[in-house]
This record gives sequence, structure tokens and C-alpha cells, in this order.
Amino acid sequence: MIAILDYGSGNLRSAQRAFATSGVDVVVTSDRATALEADGLVVPGVGAFAACMQGLRSVDGEAIIRERIAKERPVLGICIGMQILFQEGSEHAENTNHKGVGVWEGEVSRLKAPILPHMGWNNIESDPNSTLLKGVSGESFYFVHSYAAKKAVGKMQGWSFHGEKFLAVVEDGYVSATQFHPEKSGDAGLALIKNWVSAL
Repeated sequence: MIAILDYGSGNLRSAQRAFATSGVDVVVTSDRATALEADGLVVPGVGAFAACMQGLRSVDGEAIIRERIAKERPVLGICIGMQILFQEGSEHAENTNHKGVGVWEGEVSRLKAPILPHMGWNNIESDPNSTLLKGVSGESFYFVHSYAAKKAVGKMQGWSFHGEKFLAVVEDGYVSATQFHPEKSGDAGLALIKNWVSAL
């Protein structure tokens, strides 16, 4: 079973439909026990870093993510759900950055690009050994964001470019993440979802 964490942020129903195409049961939930015991946990996210962290903490999501990782149970972050896995984010931060879950070191900061948000289709420079991008490494995926992580973390990375190079994919043992929206990325996105589910 796949659990999509409901903490008030994200395209929950479209994500649920997309993950259901992989042939597994999918539930949208904020229930701690369900989120902990699912074969895979999806952490979606739409909006601002600080607001998403506030919502995540309201359902004990920060602790759920850490506990799953400690128990070697897979987690997949999507868009802001990827960003909040980092130590901190500078979005709408005045004096000090907003604290993230801290799975990975580093900061999520504003892209240096002439046009923001980065909205639309973009390709990815990926590692040939990527599990998530197996069979779709030359495809484009759908992005909507103005902030991103820009330093390598994890065991394997995929990169994209909008004004500057940024992290589009991270694969790090039981934790994976995409800056783009696989549920909005057509056949390539569905193939990525199936790759993740098959690896659970």
C-alpha cells in the first residue's frame, strides 16, 4: 500500500490517481499509524516552504518521515515535498531561514533566473544508474517552482537548468525526491512512479 501524506498541501487526488496506475492500493491519509506502516510514503507539496512545514508539523509529519527513514521504509518527496527534506529554506524568510526536516544538509533558495516561477516542461541530466529515471532519462517533466536546492546530496542526483543548474532528482537509499511533479508529467511521470513502486 502507498500512503500519500495529507498535511494540507499538495495535489492529493491527482497524485492518488497517478500512483494508483502502478497497480497498488493508494490512500490519502494524515493518520500516523497508516503513514508509518505503508510500503511507501509520498510527501507531496504545493505552496511556500514555511507554510508546508507548518502543515507537516500539524500532523506530526516531520517525526513520521524521520521514523520511516530510521526503519528503512521508503519515502518519496514531490516538489515542496522534496524541498522540506533539506535543512532550511529561504522562501519568504526575513532574518533567518525556515527550518526543514533536515534529512539532507543544505538550503533551498530562489533560482537566479530572468523568469519565475519556472513553469513548464524541462529535461533532466540524470545518472545512467538512476532507479527513478530508468527508461525515461531522455524525457521531459513538468515543473512549477521558484526555489530549488543547488548542491548535491544523497547517493544519486539528477539535474535540470532554469537560469542556473538545480537539483531535480535525489535518490538516497530509502529516501527519494523530485522537484518536478511526476503526477503531471504524462507517460514519463507515470513510468517514474512505477519505477519507484517496483523498487519498494
